[in-house]
Amino acid sequence: MQYLRLLLLPFSWLYGVIIRLRNLAYDTGIFSSRSFNIPVISIGNLAAGGAGKSPMAEFIIRLLKDRYRLAVLSRGYGRNTKGYRLVNATDAAIEAGDEPLQFRRKFTGITVAVSEKRVEGIERLQKNHDVIVLDDAFQHRAVKAGLNILLFDYSRVHDYMLVLPAGNYREPFAGRKRADMIVITKTPEALTMEERALLALRVKPLKHQSLFFSFLRYGNLEPLFSGQEMQLAELNSKVSVFLITGIANPVPLLEKLKGYSCKIKHYDYPDHHPFSTKNIAKLAEDFNGEAAAQKLIITTEKDAQRLKASELAELLSALPVYYLPIRAQIHEPDAQKFDNLIENYVSEHLQYH
Repeated sequence: MQYLRLLLLPFSWLYGVIIRLRNLAYDTGIFSSRSFNIPVISIGNLAAGGAGKSPMAEFIIRLLKDRYRLAVLSRGYGRNTKGYRLVNATDAAIEAGDEPLQFRRKFTGITVAVSEKRVEGIERLQKNHDVIVLDDAFQHRAVKAGLNILLFDYSRVHDYMLVLPAGNYREPFAGRKRADMIVITKTPEALTMEERALLALRVKPLKHQSLFFSFLRYGNLEPLFSGQEMQLAELNSKVSVFLITGIANPVPLLEKLKGYSCKIKHYDYPDHHPFSTKNIAKLAEDFNGEAAAQKLIITTEKDAQRLKASELAELLSALPVYYLPIRAQIHEPDAQKFDNLIENYVSEHLQYH
C-alpha cells in the first residue's frame, strides 16, 4: 500500500493543484458563490466517505425542527433521477438516494429535497422555510453557507492527509479554514482530556473555529419488515449475526456488535452499494443454511432504505432482519455550547416571510 501511494503521488499533486485553483477562484470572486438571506447550515468533511454526516444532520434536525420550518437539501447520491425533487416517504431509494429517504421517513413536519445544483434547490425552498440544512456540501462552493460544520472521523483522523488518489481527501487540509465549527466524530464514549488535546493538535483548529467531539449512541434493533424491537443486550454468544453493510466505514458498528456476539458474518459492500438480488439471495441462502437456533440479520438504518426495494424485500421479508439506529451526541462539557452556536446563528439570521 505504501508503494502504491508513492506511485499515485504525482496524480495527487496534480489533483491538489486543480482543487487549490478552484478554491482560489471562489475565494477571489472569479467563480460566483451565492449567499442567501435565510440561515443555511452546511455539513461536510474533507475526506471521501463517511464521517458521520447523516447522524449530525439528524442531530440538527432534532434541535431545530419543532421551532422552525426546516428543509434538508441533499445531492441525493446514488439516485437515478435528475434535477430538483421533493422526497416522499413512499419513494424508492433509487429515486431519492438512501440518506434523504431516511430523513424523510424518520422525521415528520420537515421538507427533504434533492438537487445536484444546491443554489437552485435553495431558491425553491427558501420562500416557505426558515432554515435549510445542506447535507454533504462542504465542497459545494457555489453556495456560501452561513454556518459550515466540518467533520473528521476519529478512526481516520491520523491517516495521511493526502488528496485523492494517493490519499482519501477530496481537497487539501488547508480547506478546513472555511469551517466555523469542527467536530471529531465517532470517538469513544469515554474520551480523556489528554486524547482531546492530541486530536486538537492533529486537526489544528484556527482561532475562529470551535472544536467539538461527538460519539454515537446506539438504539434498539428495529425490525425492517415485521416483529418487535430488540435490545442489543439480547444478543449473546449463542446468537449468529449476519451483518450486511454498504457504508463507508462499518468498523465502529462491527466493533459494537462484537461486544455482544462473537458469531458475526459480515457482508461488507462499498458505500451506497446498490444491493442486487444476487447479493441478497446469497445472504438469504447463507442465513437459511446456518444451523444455529438463534440467528438474525442486522443492517444499518441507511442500508435499510435500499433493502426495502420490492425485489429485495421479497427475498428478505420472511427473515428476521433488523436495523440499528444511531444518534450523534456531543461530549460534555461542550454539548450546550454546540447547541447554542447553532441556535444563535439561526435566530440571528432568521427572516420572517
